Order: sequence, then structure tokens, then C-alpha cells
Amino acid sequence: MKKKMQKMIIPAVMVTLYLTMFGCSTTPKTQSAKDAQRDSIRAMTQQTLAGLYKNEPAAKGAVAGAAGYAVFSDFGFKVMFMGGAHGKGMAVGNAAKQETFMKMTELQPGLGVGAEKFRLVLIFENPEAYNKLVTSGWEFGVNAMAAAKSGSEGGAAAGAVSFTEGVKMYQISETGAIVGVSITGAKYYKDKDLN
Repeated sequence: MKKKMQKMIIPAVMVTLYLTMFGCSTTPKTQSAKDAQRDSIRAMTQQTLAGLYKNEPAAKGAVAGAAGYAVFSDFGFKVMFMGGAHGKGMAVGNAAKQETFMKMTELQPGLGVGAEKFRLVLIFENPEAYNKLVTSGWEFGVNAMAAAKSGSEGGAAAGAVSFTEGVKMYQISETGAIVGVSITGAKYYKDKDLN
């Protein structure tokens, strides 16, 4: 029993240390570094949306007609039974084209070893859902994320899953393929350094 506990604790500690180091290493110190990071996030957002529209043309209309959208780039890491991801992104309100730079942290329990990059696109169908993200952030537990896996949407948001009420989500691999949702817990919050 003791060895079994050690096998579970060591990967969890490694993932926690990884996420802490990754978060600390990306904090910009100077104004020019902050500007460069904002520009990098904007470029990633445009590249991600272009890839999404290529694979799911109907998503372009869904994004344009939404109250807002958010795009995140993640780097995930998994060791044995525990995994996690940390990333940055931005949310854009379609009415005023206001940008809000964001951070995210995710938990990905389950068997596996390795690292992967992926991107998320969130489409907000109403202003309330969008405003909640940019003003107070979101935190979802295992049950909420498991519910998001229940099925993909048809119509304008084909290929997306229902993330929460009023929000659709696409998870996109590094190669641009739309993949099933693999996260089971997530926290999204404002990037204090970039806003």
C-alpha cells in the first residue's frame, strides 16, 4: 500500500512542480517583453482560428455571430496517473472588439506519459457567459468537464462540445485536427501582467 501511494504522489508532485516552473518562467518583466507576448498571443489566436475555419468552415459564422470568443494555447504534460497543462490566450468581445489576455491551468488525470501541445477555442453565445470569463474567471471541476464530453454539436458549431451553458468549445491538436475533450478540470483567469 505504501509503495502504491508513493507511485501516485511522485507524479502529482512532478506535475505540480512543472506547472509552477512553467508559470513563473513566462512572466514578462519589461514593457517591451509584455508587448511582444501580447503580439505572440494575438498571432496564435489568428493562426488557431484560421486552422479551425479550414477544418470546420461553419465555425467562422459561429464565432462572428457570438457575443465573444476566447482562444488558448496549452502545453500539457502527463506522468503516469497525473497530468496537467498551463497556457495563455485571449478573450475578445465581438461588440467592442475588446481584448482581455488570459491564463489557464488544467488537470488531466489518467494513465499516460509524455507532453503535447493543443489549443482551445471557446465560443460564447451570450454576453453573460463572456462577461463571467473576463470579469471573474472560471473554474470547473471534474463533473462539469465530464458533462462537456457527452456529445458534439451540429449546425453552426459542428465539431464543438457544449462546455457549459452558453459556451461551445473546440479542442484542436498541434496538427490542426479537432480532437475530443480530454481535460477534466480547468481554471481560466485574467493575466494581471498583460492587461
